[in-house]
Amino acid sequence: MDKAQLLRDKSQCLLSVNREEQKKQEKQEKQEKLVHTKVLIVGVGGLGSPVALYLAAAGVGELVLVDFDRVELSNLQRQIVHDTTQLGQYKTLSAQATLQARYPDVQIIVINQAIKEEWFKKNLGSVDVVVDCSDNFATRFAINAACVKSGTPLVSGAALRWGGQVTVFLPSQPYSPCYRCLYGDQEEQSEVCSETGVVTPLVGIIGCTQSMEVLKILLNIGKTLCGKVLLFDAYTGALRTLKLHKDPACPICSKNSDIRKIGNPI
Repeated sequence: MDKAQLLRDKSQCLLSVNREEQKKQEKQEKQEKLVHTKVLIVGVGGLGSPVALYLAAAGVGELVLVDFDRVELSNLQRQIVHDTTQLGQYKTLSAQATLQARYPDVQIIVINQAIKEEWFKKNLGSVDVVVDCSDNFATRFAINAACVKSGTPLVSGAALRWGGQVTVFLPSQPYSPCYRCLYGDQEEQSEVCSETGVVTPLVGIIGCTQSMEVLKILLNIGKTLCGKVLLFDAYTGALRTLKLHKDPACPICSKNSDIRKIGNPI
């Protein structure tokens, strides 16, 4: 092997090392960024369980868990953050115990009551992302209105029977629709998993997808589902993405909207 070839090989080796060092540095920077983030999770049931577990595992510094329900035996087949030793406890306290046992460096704040408009006014500005893991339209509409008013990113998910969906709303972006653009102003019949049922792994799939969208927002990487709705049919395995446009007549996010009132307590 001649001298020129040796120099080329050495140069390639140095470039490879530099690339690996750069990747390590970028990974470290992203991890440090997550430590200083705060995520609000509304609902610590089927969707909220994997969301909380994976965001804590990823290194999000602070999680705020909101839920006023208690752990029941019938919950455990789909709400994996709880177990039989926590029956009767508030779901927030049960999840807090599980998360802190595994990830003691993550700060967990719990709220065991309905969140009202005043709380949003005082606290939503300090939250980086809100994750809607609730199971009724009244709560989803209230969360949406609060996020639009504060400009806070919202990751919304839902799962029922064999179907699930995930979408992202970025209120600070003029092109972003909101949850009311998706469902309009009509009265929706509220159906919940405990009443109509849901395939157990489906809530895990949807919750994990929500977690991924949260991380992309926090780290400003990849492409989010803003302006799109991801639909998953577990029965057939079909995965579809539909476009979601901003509704110019939306009573919440349009230029002519008036959201002085947030809506019902959560």
